Amino acid sequence: MEKWSKKLIKIDKRIDKLIKKVELLNYVNPLNIEEEKQKFFASKYLKDPSFIYPLRDFDKFKIHRKFFSNKIEFIEDERIRNLYQDIIYFYSGVVRCIETIGEGEQFYYNSLHSFGTPTEQDVENARFILHFEEEPKESLLFKPKYSTKEAIEIFKAYSERYSFSFTIEESSAMGAIAMVLNHSQSLVLNSNHIFSENEMGILTNHEIGVHMVTTMNGLRHPLKIFSHGFPNNVETQEGLAVFSEYMSGNLTIKRLKELAYRVIAVDSLAKGYSFSRTFRLLHNFYDLDKEKAFYITTRVHRGGGLTKDYLYLTGLKKVYDYHKAEKDLSLLLTGKVDIKYVKDIEYLIQESYAVKPKFLTDSFTKNKNTNETINFILDNLK
Repeated sequence: MEKWSKKLIKIDKRIDKLIKKVELLNYVNPLNIEEEKQKFFASKYLKDPSFIYPLRDFDKFKIHRKFFSNKIEFIEDERIRNLYQDIIYFYSGVVRCIETIGEGEQFYYNSLHSFGTPTEQDVENARFILHFEEEPKESLLFKPKYSTKEAIEIFKAYSERYSFSFTIEESSAMGAIAMVLNHSQSLVLNSNHIFSENEMGILTNHEIGVHMVTTMNGLRHPLKIFSHGFPNNVETQEGLAVFSEYMSGNLTIKRLKELAYRVIAVDSLAKGYSFSRTFRLLHNFYDLDKEKAFYITTRVHRGGGLTKDYLYLTGLKKVYDYHKAEKDLSLLLTGKVDIKYVKDIEYLIQESYAVKPKFLTDSFTKNKNTNETINFILDNLK
């Protein structure tokens, strides 16, 4: 290996060690969601929740210093050096998010810097989706059916199509009903939730079929950046995950509307809405069920205003268009990557710093969507 290559590997490992300490979702999920939900409902939706967050277990000054002490000028390949510069700046921004969790506008502005906010066109796309009539609420597909224990067994059965193993845990302190923790290769389920048939179809293809697949593929490369994540990888990763829901035939109008409501809720942050005002916008103006309105509002307002939830819809559109253009989806499954770095991924594979993906998302082999309205919507998002 050339001298500069050894330096790259050393820098890559050092950055990986730092990034493992700063997984945002470990710190931004409130510990007292259920208690605060009951108080919020009792207040007739007027008193904003007072969320408690996990304590930060790293020294913010030391970690910033360690990020910027990496001598990336020793990486002689300009293309790779620029990528690592982007990585350092991005994760330094994530550290700033974590250190200001619970500090209102301070956190919001850091979140804005890291994840952006919806454009007017994104908001128009969300409103466009909300014009469509969703499936009947009384459909058995949407009825609560599976306990957490039963859901675990379904996840285990589904995962047999992939030759990797992971752990499944339960938590009562999370805004989502399920999520993959990249650093520990684990799936965490919300122990307070009863899962419907449709939710299980969504979650197996979303969480295991994409998030766990990219986690496991990411671990196989000589460079750790595929595992801990390229800059701004949330949009592509969530876009792939929702696209997997679509390809597996589990994406519904109801689900698309949920993603649209998230865009509307994130946009409300830019307008200065409080938690209670965002909730009332969703519940009273858009007539969203109070439980769903609360959890979407919590996801968006946690920490002081986490803007990343609008990226699910923008990511879906980008991945959908990428697939329609007959581009190689497998490159996006190489790890926690961003679609804008596709040429860099190809270059890294060519230079033997990365490998082609071992695990491929099962649903991508055949389009099982039969809902023409969903095709119409995705084709007409701008």
